[in-house]
Amino acid sequence: MRKTIAIALALLTVLAMPLIAGGASESGSTLRFGTGGDQGTYYGFGNVLAQRISSETGTSVVAVVSAGSQDNIEMMDMGSYQLGFVQTDVMSYAYNGTNLFAEMGAISDFSTVAALYLEQVQIVTLDPEIKTVADLAGKTVSIGSSGSGVYYNALDILAAYGLTEDDINPTYQSFGDSVDALQDGKIDAAFVVAGAPTVAVSTLATTHKVYLVSIDDEHMDILLDASPYYTPVTIASSVYGTAEDCQSVAVGAVVIARDDVSEDAVYDVVSTIFNDKDAIAQSHDKGNELDLAFATSITTVPYHPGAAKYFAEQGIEVPVK
Repeated sequence: MRKTIAIALALLTVLAMPLIAGGASESGSTLRFGTGGDQGTYYGFGNVLAQRISSETGTSVVAVVSAGSQDNIEMMDMGSYQLGFVQTDVMSYAYNGTNLFAEMGAISDFSTVAALYLEQVQIVTLDPEIKTVADLAGKTVSIGSSGSGVYYNALDILAAYGLTEDDINPTYQSFGDSVDALQDGKIDAAFVVAGAPTVAVSTLATTHKVYLVSIDDEHMDILLDASPYYTPVTIASSVYGTAEDCQSVAVGAVVIARDDVSEDAVYDVVSTIFNDKDAIAQSHDKGNELDLAFATSITTVPYHPGAAKYFAEQGIEVPVK
């Protein structure tokens, strides 16, 4: 089914844009950049980046609406996109052929360009009696669309507490639908993976007392040992007006490129993003999170030579295929 959807999206992409002359992987030609839904951060920020790169370099980038991380990797593997936004966990799944990619096998014909910002795992509830992840046992919990990145994030965190999908009453909803279900009293808690503050949760917090469930230190260590692609984060109480800060984890939002995209083209992409980050921040808030140390922190998938060239100029060495 995913392949059928991917093929359909690829055909729509071709119909929606002019034919591209020459190899899309060469500097000076057009790179198609798979992002996410047209109302999401991936597309909004990706479009800002694409416009900036196109205006500042000889490489043209077109941001394309997509179904997100898994779809972007599959479409890149098919040759429909040359760049894509992905979560660090989904990127790792694809490269190693696990979880979302267990059935189709490893996809490894891509490289890291840069990590750009964090997407926090938020366990949201309106029930003050749900104080820890262990308290989700027996509760009705939205764990994301079946097979989605959120779904596997939820399973990872439950597993750190010795819980499985069978220990809760799971529902499989997008975070927008999850928040609606929370408001209507249809579920007890929901896993939301997105940059905080997340609009849907902020809106809920204007009419309800929102609680975020923390991951305690002991179980944080268990989770990180099992799943090193997570980054520990603190969601400040001021984000949603909660009584206290929340300790959780995050996955990174990363740009990747097909291996056959030229070194010069990827250099154009990464150099524009970081040389022009102040100007980019004026167009999108996520520009304020651009940071060279974080950009070069990926260890699960090697970097593209074009990205490595730029980072070396900044005095930072990264692993390259």
